[in-house]
Amino acid sequence: MRRLTTVLGVPFDAVTMDEAVASIKQFLRQEHAHMVFTPNPEIVMEAQKDEELLRILCGADLVVPDGVGVVWASRYSEVRLRERVAGYDLTQNLFRELAETDETVYFFGGAPGIADTAANMMMKRYEGLNIVGVHDGFFDKEQEGHILADIRAKAPSLLLVGLGAPRQEKWIYEHLTEMNTKVAIGVGGSFDVMAGNIKRAPRVFQKLGLEWFYRLITQPTRWRRMMRLPRFVIVVLKNRK
Repeated sequence: MRRLTTVLGVPFDAVTMDEAVASIKQFLRQEHAHMVFTPNPEIVMEAQKDEELLRILCGADLVVPDGVGVVWASRYSEVRLRERVAGYDLTQNLFRELAETDETVYFFGGAPGIADTAANMMMKRYEGLNIVGVHDGFFDKEQEGHILADIRAKAPSLLLVGLGAPRQEKWIYEHLTEMNTKVAIGVGGSFDVMAGNIKRAPRVFQKLGLEWFYRLITQPTRWRRMMRLPRFVIVVLKNRK
């Protein structure tokens, strides 16, 4: 039985990192496909004006909070989120668990060459991890058909889709039943981090819940996107019970 809370209408599973990994491993043992999403405050705010995105998030099999702001906001709900479950960390924990098993992985998304580099880096880091396919996130309608055919033929246990939100959530929802995969996860810009193009915030920033601030000072062009964070806080406080 899922234990859910909602933040501005977006449902979140009240799970720890270990419980999220266990849930996904359980999904891999089932026959039908599953959707897993990792919204942060920016995505929650996007869902306030994008009904399709909100509907997709509500229909996901597992939704975990990729942002301390979401964990903070849950304090105004009956069920509180226990910890941040960052999408990047979730994939790393899954790789560790799936290495040396029969489960397979497919990387889809990112700029040309990024997913390839990320896949090679991850197979070196997690010996025995079986990444069976890679494709970048730049494609037209005809190429999309070839990508879907490739995913379907390779039937990965785990499909990681890094097209950015809300595109990746909508793409997964639209094509889930076509892809012959057990679990599809929207991973945003995780391939850039896996490939070493973008550095993760130092652990002290992560522990203090200031990873967003580190990204702002190292990538100042993100300031417009970051403006959603104070708006998120204001909207949560206005809607608190």
